[in-house]
Amino acid sequence: MKQTSRILIGLVAGVVIGLLISATKSTALLKIVTAIEPAGTVWVNLLKMTVIPLVMSLMIASTASTIDLGKLGQIAGKALLVFLLLYLLVAVLTTLISPLLFAWLSFSPEAIGSLKESIGSGSVESTRTLPSLGEQIGSIIPANPFKAAAEDEILPLVIFSILFGFGVTRIAPETRQALVRFFQGAADAMLVIVRWVLIVAPVGVFAVVLPLVARLGFAFVGALASYVVLLSGLCLFFTLALYPLARFFGHAPTWQFARATAPAQSVALGTQSSLASLPAMIEAAEVRLKLSSEITGIVLPLAVSVFRVSTPIWLVVASFFVARLYNIELSPTQIATVGLASVLVSIGGVGLPSGASYFAPITTVFLAVGLPLQAIPILFAVDTIPDMLETVTNVTADMTATTIVNHHVDLPSLALLNSGSPTGG
Repeated sequence: MKQTSRILIGLVAGVVIGLLISATKSTALLKIVTAIEPAGTVWVNLLKMTVIPLVMSLMIASTASTIDLGKLGQIAGKALLVFLLLYLLVAVLTTLISPLLFAWLSFSPEAIGSLKESIGSGSVESTRTLPSLGEQIGSIIPANPFKAAAEDEILPLVIFSILFGFGVTRIAPETRQALVRFFQGAADAMLVIVRWVLIVAPVGVFAVVLPLVARLGFAFVGALASYVVLLSGLCLFFTLALYPLARFFGHAPTWQFARATAPAQSVALGTQSSLASLPAMIEAAEVRLKLSSEITGIVLPLAVSVFRVSTPIWLVVASFFVARLYNIELSPTQIATVGLASVLVSIGGVGLPSGASYFAPITTVFLAVGLPLQAIPILFAVDTIPDMLETVTNVTADMTATTIVNHHVDLPSLALLNSGSPTGG
């Protein structure tokens, strides 16, 4: 049985039993719920334990091994620039739209109070009065990375890891390779632990969901359905919004682009894998859109490797949903942090295996703004439908980026430049 199916069983069991307890209002059953609740806390803490070493190792290893500014070619350089601009555009728009979508979602004060009790004083304390915007900006660069790690200051650690990775690209090749191997090994070890923790995910999800549903009843089920619908709807919205971008910046006629992209989108919808969609994307780009094979041969594999434009959409929506669920008011600084962190972990977290690819980015963002981690397994359990549409959005963005790069790279000049190099033909 697939991991997602097992976790879904745990979710359904928690929801059904929780609804029965909520309906009966039995004091004895509620005491049983209270006894089960620590098991969910332990499971969440096991996942949280791996986040900081995993994120730092991945950021450093991926930056040091895949980003060498001195060797980036014209095509790859422009592709990375387009990826970054699309990341920022999607993150900003989602950050602006999400508060409006979740403004109507509310729960009773009793339920909110019960939820806040369940996450403990440590998590509630993280929503205390925050420093000013200037202080927040100043703290992005950690004076002491070890102190930042000990205090779960995740955003400064991400910045430090990226800078460290860039520094590694400038040292001697043999030392660089040794460091990359070390940090990649540390990341691999953390992923092994994550896989162990995910083996008991159905039990952990059950232990997390049961108290929530027992306290909120049908209101929680409706809220979870709203999350799935809103996240899926936003993915569909951004997928359609990419068509005019391909038209205006890539000069690809909208109808032609839509027809060319449709087969790759179908593969993405069925497989939930951008990598599996790569052959269909190459065929669509070179045969249907008549793009240069030199462009597609570089940009599309690069996009599948390092570009997941749906990640900021999911992370921002999840953050606003959980904040609303726990009645936590996100300050403007926290909202900006969510947007920035979602872009940074999108860049550094591509290529993780199933499970870890979900928990590592979202835990990083939640830690950055003090949101309760107990909600993450629940969102993961209902991720199947949104994930299908997220993959479609990613594939469409890959095609859009390739079209834009194809229009803005001067291939004749590039060919002339290559022919004049020592290795040119």
